[in-house]
Amino acid sequence: MSSILDRFRLDGKVALVTGASRGLGAGIAEALAQAGADVILVARGELEATRALVEKTGRKAYAFKADQGNRASIDRLIAALGRELPMPDILVNNGGTIKRGAFTEFLQADWDEVLEVNLTSIFRLSQAVARDWVARKTTGKIVHIASMMSFQGGIRIASYTAAKSGLGGLTKLMANELAPHGINVNAIAPGYMATDNTAALQADVVRNKSILERIPAGRWGTPADMQGAVVFLSSSASDYLQGHILAVDGGWLAR
Repeated sequence: MSSILDRFRLDGKVALVTGASRGLGAGIAEALAQAGADVILVARGELEATRALVEKTGRKAYAFKADQGNRASIDRLIAALGRELPMPDILVNNGGTIKRGAFTEFLQADWDEVLEVNLTSIFRLSQAVARDWVARKTTGKIVHIASMMSFQGGIRIASYTAAKSGLGGLTKLMANELAPHGINVNAIAPGYMATDNTAALQADVVRNKSILERIPAGRWGTPADMQGAVVFLSSSASDYLQGHILAVDGGWLAR
């Protein structure tokens, strides 16, 4: 009888991680490789540092430049899957962007860009991968990276909140439709993580203080804090989990 720890292994699997050039994406890719998966790294930025993290574990890394804000670019990525790139068994939709501004002054261009990157591109890539899995009658794991803004409104981030709230709903819809095919769809909602996206908040003395005062853990999260959750949701240990949004937030929502 195999150990429960064996169910967390990803040996023989291929994972695709978007937004893999740095921050949470790089940490996620490293964790999946440590668990045994080869990793397709997707980002519009440089991927060599993340490639080195994956290859250090002894796993294969495939780098593919793609811009989630450009539909033709995502089309090229989709066309490459199963051809110059392997078809993934695991899809982690991590890539995203954020724009800030008062609601009454929020720019249409900033609304459109964030919705395209944080929701539409995820829908399109997930749909293409799921179609392949269903056609081949194979199982798979899809993990969306949601946000505290999947539960809350926030301020000055209208398009980000709309996209992440939409992603929470999309997670449930996809789980409802794809579970009968043996495909698990779940999400992770990071709390306040020390990444490029939150640099402005970390630098704002007043906001930084108010954020830390609400986090029971008393600190900002790091990419390492996401690693256990993503391996769990990508592995057979989570086979009966569907449509769940797992908050990795240091207790933020509990307050």
